[in-house]
Amino acid sequence: MGHYSVFDIAGPIMVGPSSSHTAGACKIGQLAQAVFDDRPEKVIFQLHGSFATVTKGHATDRALLGGIMKFKTSDPRIKDAFDHAKKLGIRYKYEIVDLGPQFHPNTVRIIMEKGGRKMTVTGSSIGGGIVMISHINDFEVDIRATAGKYKSLIISHKANPAIITSVTQRLANHKIHIIDIQTTQVNDHAISIVNFDSDDLKLKTVLEIEQIPGIEFVRSLTSLRHD
Repeated sequence: MGHYSVFDIAGPIMVGPSSSHTAGACKIGQLAQAVFDDRPEKVIFQLHGSFATVTKGHATDRALLGGIMKFKTSDPRIKDAFDHAKKLGIRYKYEIVDLGPQFHPNTVRIIMEKGGRKMTVTGSSIGGGIVMISHINDFEVDIRATAGKYKSLIISHKANPAIITSVTQRLANHKIHIIDIQTTQVNDHAISIVNFDSDDLKLKTVLEIEQIPGIEFVRSLTSLRHD
């Protein structure tokens, strides 16, 4: 389906020194945590390219960990991220890897685990605080951030077009204006990104969507109304 642009990104207010290696890294961590939909007990950050070579000098390691803890890119606690992670009981490790020439130099693969559940998110910081998510587990995606443009849902489901039809009908019933949708399929499973421009999406609507047969989970990357 159509090209899409999602994920609110950092503006000019950020903890430095680098918009790519610090603010962008923090944002990737935030998005990974949002997709995982929980605070992981264990995180492995596999650093590729320049993310691996400048990680300490540009605080990339702290920024990634801060993002996992939902710190904003402007949060001064990023500099003390190691201490905060210890207090929260988060175990973390950094590994230097070569993911291959097809990946942007500022790339990290984040492996998150909790209670037997495991998820991998691969993202790149492509400049100016803008990030791109290229993989969610085994799914190849092309999710590019544009500051404040859209809100979005990530939906994991069986590969059946009727499921997305049911999702769009329910959102339309609640007057949620959909901008676009992209679906990526691997075998009999799919992940769909639904972008919308409404501030009125409610938690009960997302819970309703989760009850559609064939849907495995729904993740909102922005806050939901609870009324």
